[in-house]
Amino acid sequence: MRIRSIVYSACLIGNLAVFQPAQGLCQEYASADRVQLHRAQTVLDTIYAKYAADHTFLLRENYPYDRTYRADYLASDPNSTTNAYAYLWPFSGTLSAANVLFERTGDTAYLRLIDSRILPGLQAYYDDSRQPAAYASYIRSEGLSDRFYDDNIWLGIDFAELYLQGRRHEYLTKAEEIWAFVTSGQDALLGGGVYWCEQKKESKNACSNAPAAVFALRLFEATGDSLYFHQGREWYAWTKKWLQDPEDGLYWDNVSLEEKVDKHKYPYNSGQMLQAAALLYRLTEDRSYLVDAQRIAESGYGFFFEDVTGRDGKSRKLLKRSNNWFIAVMLRGYVELFGIDGNRSYLEAFRESLDYAWEHARSQEGLFGQEWKGAGQKSKPLKWLLDQAAMAEMYARIAGVF
Repeated sequence: MRIRSIVYSACLIGNLAVFQPAQGLCQEYASADRVQLHRAQTVLDTIYAKYAADHTFLLRENYPYDRTYRADYLASDPNSTTNAYAYLWPFSGTLSAANVLFERTGDTAYLRLIDSRILPGLQAYYDDSRQPAAYASYIRSEGLSDRFYDDNIWLGIDFAELYLQGRRHEYLTKAEEIWAFVTSGQDALLGGGVYWCEQKKESKNACSNAPAAVFALRLFEATGDSLYFHQGREWYAWTKKWLQDPEDGLYWDNVSLEEKVDKHKYPYNSGQMLQAAALLYRLTEDRSYLVDAQRIAESGYGFFFEDVTGRDGKSRKLLKRSNNWFIAVMLRGYVELFGIDGNRSYLEAFRESLDYAWEHARSQEGLFGQEWKGAGQKSKPLKWLLDQAAMAEMYARIAGVF
């Protein structure tokens, strides 16, 4: 079973603030898909309306812009509390959102957005003063900053998938360049595995190894080179060995070089192992991978969702509060598995959560926080860029699934 690609036309969505998709014959598809695509585009428009930094291709980290903001997700304290622009991680979310919109719609206007706005902005983070070249956590003009293997892997996955969709060689070239950086981040300690941060090689994390497996398998799909397949399978096995909870099959966060495991469970770590398992099953037809994937999916449904009674008195299975982007990455895994086994129940719960968030979790300005259950206008005043990009990605990804 394959996920449908929806042919998109401006006559269905309306006039767009960022760009106008190509005019053409309106294609018939489900009303629900039309709604989800409209939502995705609306969020993307809002990003460029609220977060754009004047006279650049860059974006702000938060809206409203706050000069005192200090990121709490870096390997060390940021050098400055007055960074004018977003760090690489939240900026990269816009590439993922536009990538999925192109995949779902087939509209080359999204490629034009990527080529004319997103990639020029991304280039500001590109650091080839250290080899292998890679993307740094902050813009290169402000000096050297840490380079994270996982930040680059997420970009590598996007470039590989863009190549698979359009066979444009420049995207594959970027993916292969990122591959060189990622493979430089592994060694024999703990029997392999990729570190989290180039400058602080203290732990090997699920967030660098699980998506590395997905990245490798996407490159195998793109090139047919078995090197990528074998490396992807190795990273999958390494992550399963060190970071899987044997009780439920979900994944812990990281293991230190002293073999101390951080047992926090985040949606994206299990979601990427779910996606890797589904890809390995599709590529090998080895049912052990399908068993792995279905176990992660069922356990994740129990762990990352909860029963909630909504304002209308109806009981729903909704996603628990988390980083929106962690949820978006988890969704990728569930969509991959659905393409194999056709089990609708998990994606129905995602869709219901996204519908509920649209109705109850947006601020008056159309922005999302990380509380989806009715606190859209009462949540933190600063709205993070990555939360918005993740919502755009999810609304686009859920369209055309059924």
